[in-house]
Amino acid sequence: MLALLNISNIALIDDLRVEFDSGLNLLTGETGSGKSIIVDALGVLIGGRFTSDLLKSGTERGFIEGLFIVNSNPQLDQTLADAGIRILPEDQNRGYELIIRRELSQTGKNKIFINNQLATQSLLRELRPYLVDIHGQGDQQTLFNPNTHLELLDAFANVNEMRRQVADCYRTWNQLTAELHELQRDEAEKFQLVDILKFQINEIERAQLATGEEEQVEAERRRLMNTEQLTLLSTESYRLVYEDDDAALARIRQTLKRVQELAEFDPSFKDYLEGLEATRVVLEDLSFSLREFSEKLEFSPARLGELEDRLAELGRLKRKYGGSIETALEHLANAEDRLRTIERSDEREEELKAALATARALFLERAGKLHADRVRAAKKFEQAVESGLGEVAMNNARFQVQITAPKQTDSEDSSTFTANGIDTIEFYFSANPGEELKPLSRVASGGEASRLMLVLKTVANAAEFPRTIVFDEIDTGIGGRVSEAVGNKLKRLSDTNQVLCVTHQPQIARFADHHLVVEKSTNKGRTGVGIAKLDRRGRVEEIARMLTGAEITDSARKHAKELLKQ
Repeated sequence: MLALLNISNIALIDDLRVEFDSGLNLLTGETGSGKSIIVDALGVLIGGRFTSDLLKSGTERGFIEGLFIVNSNPQLDQTLADAGIRILPEDQNRGYELIIRRELSQTGKNKIFINNQLATQSLLRELRPYLVDIHGQGDQQTLFNPNTHLELLDAFANVNEMRRQVADCYRTWNQLTAELHELQRDEAEKFQLVDILKFQINEIERAQLATGEEEQVEAERRRLMNTEQLTLLSTESYRLVYEDDDAALARIRQTLKRVQELAEFDPSFKDYLEGLEATRVVLEDLSFSLREFSEKLEFSPARLGELEDRLAELGRLKRKYGGSIETALEHLANAEDRLRTIERSDEREEELKAALATARALFLERAGKLHADRVRAAKKFEQAVESGLGEVAMNNARFQVQITAPKQTDSEDSSTFTANGIDTIEFYFSANPGEELKPLSRVASGGEASRLMLVLKTVANAAEFPRTIVFDEIDTGIGGRVSEAVGNKLKRLSDTNQVLCVTHQPQIARFADHHLVVEKSTNKGRTGVGIAKLDRRGRVEEIARMLTGAEITDSARKHAKELLKQ
């Protein structure tokens, strides 16, 4: 629900802060007091179009901010997660908080924040169906959308489980269709693709690539290119360690012998014997390695050429297949898998076609059952809606649900099939006798559409669409007994949804769970708008004003008290 609305520098409003509660929230006040400005501001907050003339005269900037308490909803939660919007801590009794703020500017540099994170207007429009549904004079945001018609009928028919099954079947069918199309695309390019894959596989296999080979080849190349320097270093090192009269190994042996003699007289020197022996072994091993290394050193122009050719080949394959030996080997594995898939594509295609036929048949079976449920429910829905329309001063109105489905569901044309089934649903309406039924969007006026939506929301299971529902002057052209019926329907709708209603009818105002009055005032030559929540005494005065006008009489107050007792 909408818990709080802050408005600053919008139209006649300087600063306005209004708290709403669950249930039925009624906004009343004199004509032109600013009630519709509040509704318009709420519309802008949830993604409606903003024009600079909406800003208060003489100001450069304004803002609209709303605090929504939202119950966890998988689709809504996923939409927020995909947009990177952090959800504020959840309270088990109230849901989590969603704070939306629009900062508006004369220059057009407007900003949108959701939970203090920058957001886009398109994201606001995605969130709107989960938050607020506004119905007013010329602002029927959802009623004229046939997708809404399907949702309302399905809510009335209570077909959630069947819809889930149909959606699952449709998803499986789509996945198999996509895989078959991919396979058939490969088939169309099969001969060219097979040649390319075989060439790449042969090229990489022929190269006999091995991880780490490039480093080994480069090391050998460096040795060959530095043969003279390596020979000098190894022979000189061998002489210093082993060959000279005062070579390191000879001196270590002499030292070891002297320390052994010392140890016979002083045992503390025995601790050094093991280290000296280890040093002797290391130096002997080093001398043998140096001699062997220097004897094998031989400059070979032919071998150097082979190494450079190998490095060039490795470099070419790396550039061609991903930048490294590892990616080239990975490409080889992928190419082999792709080739195997193509070579057995005929077999796989037959498997997919069989699975696809099964999935399609299952989808059509479930969608057919869903269609039958909808057709059965549609007649009852029409009767309930027409009955409800009679209660809101639309006695001659006619309402019809038109369900269109393919005559032959085995047709190859499945372009109209969706996760919701095979049906296209649209509401048709006629407000006056003698007029033919036409699509709702072409015939319903603002006042008619508001009352029709009220009836639809109460006839359908409104709990399926819990959100804030706003009716702006739903009472246009009605009064007396009809207003009483409209009030009753609003009250029933508020059992499952938060309802905000702008009204001029006292018969409707008496049903309010929370009654707010909007007033316009003038201060220092500037007009402003204020709002106040009424207690019982205030409600009596306001309803009395609605009954009689500017001059409130005792009889009007008495009548108001009687209304509130009903």
